[in-house]
Amino acid sequence: QVQLVESGGGLVQAGGSLRLSCAAPGRTFFSYVMGWFRQAPGKDREFVSYIYWNSGTTDYANSVKGRFTISRDNAKYTLYLQMNSLKPEDTAVYYCAAKTKVAYGTLYSTSYYDSWGQGTQVTVSS
Repeated sequence: QVQLVESGGGLVQAGGSLRLSCAAPGRTFFSYVMGWFRQAPGKDREFVSYIYWNSGTTDYANSVKGRFTISRDNAKYTLYLQMNSLKPEDTAVYYCAAKTKVAYGTLYSTSYYDSWGQGTQVTVSS
């Protein structure tokens, strides 16, 4: 397991953009898949996007498809989530997650991942 740290959250008006980052400060680590999840008040943590670290293959939740883009910087061991055209319903705490060994499973499920960050708040005002 690896302790991840997210950054880049904040308050933005509807239609605006934010870019989230996720890294493990001071260390490098193997990551098979990394993902972003979010949790709004009173709701379960939900899948947003994932990326296979080596191939770059991605997938997105339907609610963010076409607005959010996941990417990674291999040299910096950093994961990103570019969020455009933000909506009030995107308001949530955003978490990054990593699977640090090769394993098959349901990438849309929180239980697949073995490492998590503490989250960063994203608030979109109307």
